[in-house]
Amino acid sequence: MAAPGENLRINGDRLWDSLMEMARIGPGVAGGNNRQTLTDADAEGRALFLSWCEAAGCTMGLDSLGNMFARREGTDPEALPVYVGSHLDTQPTGGKYDGVLGVLGGLEVIRTLNDLGIRTKHPIVVTNWTNEEGTRFAPAMLASGVFAGVHEQDWAEDRRDAEGKRFGDELDRIGWRGEEPVGARKMRAFFELHIEQGPILEAQGKDIGVVTHGQGLSWTQVTITGKESHTGSTPMPMRRNAGLGMARVLEKVEEIALSHAPHAVGAAGHIEVFPNSRNVIPGKAVFTVDFRSPDLAVIQDMETRLKAAATEICEAMGLEVAFEKAGGFDPVEFDETCVEAVRNAAERLGYSHMNIVSGAGHDACWINRVAPTAMVMCPCVGGLSHNEAEEISRDWAAAGTDVLMHAVVETAEIVD
Repeated sequence: MAAPGENLRINGDRLWDSLMEMARIGPGVAGGNNRQTLTDADAEGRALFLSWCEAAGCTMGLDSLGNMFARREGTDPEALPVYVGSHLDTQPTGGKYDGVLGVLGGLEVIRTLNDLGIRTKHPIVVTNWTNEEGTRFAPAMLASGVFAGVHEQDWAEDRRDAEGKRFGDELDRIGWRGEEPVGARKMRAFFELHIEQGPILEAQGKDIGVVTHGQGLSWTQVTITGKESHTGSTPMPMRRNAGLGMARVLEKVEEIALSHAPHAVGAAGHIEVFPNSRNVIPGKAVFTVDFRSPDLAVIQDMETRLKAAATEICEAMGLEVAFEKAGGFDPVEFDETCVEAVRNAAERLGYSHMNIVSGAGHDACWINRVAPTAMVMCPCVGGLSHNEAEEISRDWAAAGTDVLMHAVVETAEIVD
């Protein structure tokens, strides 16, 4: 495959303007975004993306889980398309770039090719995957998981949010359900651009992360049950304090993750204590332990040790404990050819780069099961993400999208 010339670059100002315009939809309270999946704001963001894609000459496909596919035709209608994209939904207190950069970066690739009159043999398709974040409807990467055959569609549509609203019903309500069967599309390759969501690239002074692997993830929901009682009148030896049991288990989570340093991590981000009243000893605590590692055996060890430690702690305190697997996926090794295309693009364009393991889950982790896949990462300030203060620079965004374009165009094959 012929490589594109090093002078092929995207329009960084246009990309940045698009990011800022999308950020006006579903604004957060502190400068970021709250554009959670299947909300009115999500629908508005989708409509804006659709209008941009149509203006760029793309046709839009829509499957029955709301995944969006903007297609730029190739010269060979029978050639398998090269896919590129990420997600437009955000956390409740999300930043302006997580996911969005990958979608709008893909759109900018198409706009740039249009500007320069460059044609490719293979079609190029920009994708917006539904419910990547998993914050409203768990688990994360839900629709790409159905596409890759990881989840059943009926199960996915029956996921419910904190208010009991059903995923399928909310998809219908906002009007973004298509007729195309989920997973029917075949791909030549899939590329995803994303901010790192960690501090490594910035600390190392690198422009580009060439993502070789994705960490595996395990979410275990732990429910500890004790007995609600008055904080002032219940003697200390007679308490069955679910909150205290949770605290002791979380100390073990820290200990278990540290035992597999430096690549394993663990914490509980979702925590609920009941009845959550100032003068009532908690009778129940529900929390989700998030373990991650690029080594499947390490993840399995951490899961096993969590259950053993929590059971021992709770039995000693007169508490009951139950475990439920709330989500997860095995570690990912991305396609060698696609990874090499990313690395070659960074070198050809003169951007400093390094191999990196993604610490977060991404749609690419599921799509890797059904198509050759790779990821491009750019730095983010302080490694901060899933926070309204999330920030990147124009130069980082442009560099990442330049590399994305070169990898995509090389794979899609320029036609002279």
